[in-house]
Amino acid sequence: MTPSGLSRDVRTAARRRVLISGAGICGPALAYWLHRSGFEVTVVEKAGGVRDGGYPVDVRGTAAEVVRRMGLLPRLRDAHIDSLRCTFLTADGREIASVRPSTVAGSVEERDLEVRRGDLATALHELVRDDVEFLFDDSVATLDQSDEGVDVTFRSGHGRTFDLVVGADGMHSQTRELLFGPEERFHRYLGHCFALFTMPNSLGLSREVMLWNSPGRAAALYAVGDHHELHALLTFHRPVPPSDALRNPGTQRELVASTFAGAGWEISGMVDAMREADDLFFDMAGQIRMPHWSSGRVALVGDAAYAPSFLTGQGSSLALVGAYMLAHALATNPDHTAAFAAYESGLREFVTMNQALADNGAATLLPTTARALERRDARLRHLVTLPSATARPAYSALTLPDPRRAAPRVSAPHPLHTTSE
Repeated sequence: MTPSGLSRDVRTAARRRVLISGAGICGPALAYWLHRSGFEVTVVEKAGGVRDGGYPVDVRGTAAEVVRRMGLLPRLRDAHIDSLRCTFLTADGREIASVRPSTVAGSVEERDLEVRRGDLATALHELVRDDVEFLFDDSVATLDQSDEGVDVTFRSGHGRTFDLVVGADGMHSQTRELLFGPEERFHRYLGHCFALFTMPNSLGLSREVMLWNSPGRAAALYAVGDHHELHALLTFHRPVPPSDALRNPGTQRELVASTFAGAGWEISGMVDAMREADDLFFDMAGQIRMPHWSSGRVALVGDAAYAPSFLTGQGSSLALVGAYMLAHALATNPDHTAAFAAYESGLREFVTMNQALADNGAATLLPTTARALERRDARLRHLVTLPSATARPAYSALTLPDPRRAAPRVSAPHPLHTTSE
């Protein structure tokens, strides 16, 4: 059965050639929808292949409908992690409360999905690998636009011309920098840094999350199934971003170690594992906020245009929805200027609603003061003001357009629950 979705209007697409920079989640999803609409698609990726592993990611609300239309829902349901509990701990390791993860995330069981990032990326790549061109181990070096197209020079030295270029290359997008300038112009720092890595499952955890807190510091151990490895997270509040640590792994490790020195529970073992990890990923919690997502024949999508931060849990979902909306706009508007305008007008409110969830995530997961932590813990113990196990309005606020309707509908904004201290 052919997945439902965008129409194959090759006359509208006119076999336009599109280069997508980035083969993570957003890039292959966009490639799929563009190919179905008759575009000639090339995807360039700086890595040597599809990246496996990675922290679990969520596919919620409108994004779940995107993967259903792609025909991927059965496969992703098979890959669904289905954690049994999330246990919150005090600074000395005592249990505060143990709840279903969906209660904290505001997701709907049996409808929303949580999968390994690598499983999602692999499924998307396999869906399109025989239909679009992939250029691994390469990236965009220069872009030169004209009325006829975009001349692209790759890091490999090769040059080609495309009708359109789309940057789907993540929060630290090279495409965005080439087009709009340094990331600092668009980065909203959210006051937290984090380190992700894997470590041995010496605690025997299974299908669960353990979350430890002290004021301004948090640690999590995430057991995916009965795997012998744990996904580990160490995150902390820092009012001023540590810019010197971003490109120096040694400085990153020392910063994290010094921040968590003397902490209780299993933190010393996590720090030791972090020092030895060969997959350490360190970054700042932040968002990308831009006044426009395109310029000329080049557009941005996903984290490159509107990264919401891990505090929202919506990065992958926004990437999938953004890919669908951009492809739909290009398929229904032969003129790229009109298409990019339609893409932005149809998606902007949805992005804004989901980026606003960062404050909720910080209040629940990363209280920065003793008073805020006490209040959070009191809510956990009584389970009065935590989100219920129903979807937050932002997750499903956008109704996807279909081939018979060019304009999407965004639900009227609902008051978003916020907690501040």
